[in-house]
Amino acid sequence: MAEKLDKVLAPAMPVPAFGDISKAANDLIALEEGERLTRPQTAELNVKLRTPSDVAINVKGKQDMNDVTSGNLEAKYTDKPRGTQAVSSSDPPPQQNRFLRSLVLQHPILKLPPPLRTQLYFFALLSPEQPLSWQRFGLTLRHPPAGTTLTQNFTTGSLLDTKAEIVDALAPGTKLELQNIASASGAAPMSQKINFAFKNPNVHTRAFITHSMKDNNINAVIDAVAAHEGFVVGGEAGYNLQKAAITGYSLAVGYQTPKYTAAITGTQNLSIIAATLYQKVNSSVEVGIKTGFDVQASKASGLEIASKYKLDPLSFAKGKVNDRGIAALAYSTKLNAGTTLGIGMSLDTAKLNEAGHKIGTSLTFEG
Repeated sequence: MAEKLDKVLAPAMPVPAFGDISKAANDLIALEEGERLTRPQTAELNVKLRTPSDVAINVKGKQDMNDVTSGNLEAKYTDKPRGTQAVSSSDPPPQQNRFLRSLVLQHPILKLPPPLRTQLYFFALLSPEQPLSWQRFGLTLRHPPAGTTLTQNFTTGSLLDTKAEIVDALAPGTKLELQNIASASGAAPMSQKINFAFKNPNVHTRAFITHSMKDNNINAVIDAVAAHEGFVVGGEAGYNLQKAAITGYSLAVGYQTPKYTAAITGTQNLSIIAATLYQKVNSSVEVGIKTGFDVQASKASGLEIASKYKLDPLSFAKGKVNDRGIAALAYSTKLNAGTTLGIGMSLDTAKLNEAGHKIGTSLTFEG
């Protein structure tokens, strides 16, 4: 009886995307600040602001061990859902009494079946008291409330990334992304991307279509995940349109609950097998383990163990060690409501008396 009661009271876990089946363990093992230090980097500065017009601005800058500085500027604006969108229409007459004496005609032209809810209507607004030039008619596209997010990203490498996101436009759970990446200096070829996702309580599927101006080729990646009572199974496949060939495939199975997740993933045409385990021991302690196996080489490809300890509501510490003896430590704390400080280091435990250890900091301002 107790097991049945726990099952009923336990919150339903959302269906993850294929790349997020092992997300809980991977995020913990990534170590944030500490992991970034293993890719030679000494300092990072983030500034996050929001304007009165609800535009989110994010400025990032970092410097590596070779004193090379790079930066990124991002601006994001989200339009609130509006519901009904008029494709072609005219303003109603300014005087209310004339509008009441007019005749309004509306007829559906196209209704997409469930779960699609977009409908196309023809409408006419006619009044015998008004001249012919006053009569109104047109088309109206009706769909569920949907919001649009516009993101503009510019890097010091002269890359201009423009993306538009439309949520729940065709049906509940759908998301459409249109993206264009261009080089302001012309050093890199332009590319366009169309991403589509659909999610409901049992299925999460995505499609990524990329067009490159360099070779005028189209690459597509499609993945899908199905879930039932905590068990998840998913697959991913890539396709090259120019070569008319599958470029790769992956499979994954797992089990997830609010307190722990376990997954086995096969990537690179199932040549690399990875197993992950994540457990939230209590409100302050989290543990993650990841191990891999190279099928072609018939040998283990790595073992990583990480843990996170929440010191207080504003700070936490992380630690990680792998099978090569590389240990990474990270500490993060909120100095105030808008400032976060991170400190991390990477140590080679087999060569503690030698040079090569790394240490770095990150500073984030939010306003």
